[in-house]
Amino acid sequence: MAEFEALTQEEGFWQDSKRAKEVSEELVILKEQLAFWEKLDKDAEELVEMAEIAGEDEQLQKEVEEKLKNIEKQLAEEEIKIFLSGKYDKGNAIMSIYSGAGGTDAQDWAEMLLRMYLKYAEKHKLKAQVIHITSGQEAGIKNATLEIVGPYVYGYLKGEAGVHRLVRLSPFNADNLRQTSFALVEVLPDFDEIRQLAEEILAKDLKIDTYKASGPGGQYVNKTESAIRITHLPTGIVVACQSERSQGANKKKAMKLLQIKLYQRKLQEEEKEKKMIKGEQIAAEWGRQIRSYVLHPYKMVKDLRTGVESSNPKEVLDGDLDNFIEAEIKL
Repeated sequence: MAEFEALTQEEGFWQDSKRAKEVSEELVILKEQLAFWEKLDKDAEELVEMAEIAGEDEQLQKEVEEKLKNIEKQLAEEEIKIFLSGKYDKGNAIMSIYSGAGGTDAQDWAEMLLRMYLKYAEKHKLKAQVIHITSGQEAGIKNATLEIVGPYVYGYLKGEAGVHRLVRLSPFNADNLRQTSFALVEVLPDFDEIRQLAEEILAKDLKIDTYKASGPGGQYVNKTESAIRITHLPTGIVVACQSERSQGANKKKAMKLLQIKLYQRKLQEEEKEKKMIKGEQIAAEWGRQIRSYVLHPYKMVKDLRTGVESSNPKEVLDGDLDNFIEAEIKL
């Protein structure tokens, strides 16, 4: 902290905006970490003193136990960050959800997942914004893209990428038959390296369309004429943003999303060349399920990688994902 604070006092420091931003963000993280450990240390000292004077006082003993559980919980949450040492783990995330096999049920399932992650963000006081959504014809959504902002968001959520499977009695089937639906979740980091791609993206390679957000999915976004869709002609990648009120703001956010997608494509191509492990296409990945959510004939959510289970799907679908996420991080 002292080193970074000294840097901020150097002449010309704030003229280099990129460097100033990096140092300032790191300084904020360090200050938060120090404040956390100082408070935890103080709470622990006070707890020891309380325990010493509690004696046979049952009410005070109960208070000590509750405070101890709270300290242990805080410590466990901080311990998880030890596992989040990846290059982009500290940063924000861009999450996309796509409905898969299962027709209207799958589109409804995709919207249920969208709600689940919005609820997760709300529980953890993260800023989450739907920047693009395509509604289903009858119900649900075909796809949606979320921007989730907060410390370590990518590190926590990157393990959610993959295929999510739902088994339930279909509300869209006249015979109320059991239906299996699939949805694909994609999680990308939002990081500074992509900014260099802005110079490499040529205007002639872009097709830019404006449109108005509409349909039932419009509840998540601003229904204005300012929505932007950008098609990168050389790759066929399409991105869109309709969360902001001005075309300029939507275009800026859509361009950022395009840069992230192009960077991901570049990394995948490099990985494919080196190891040939990216040969599968998205359509073939539906068998790569990471989690099953069963609502009928019994109630169970099970992660197929870690074995973590919950017999309360309602809580999970309301954003209670901590046990699943933490187990995957420690895997």
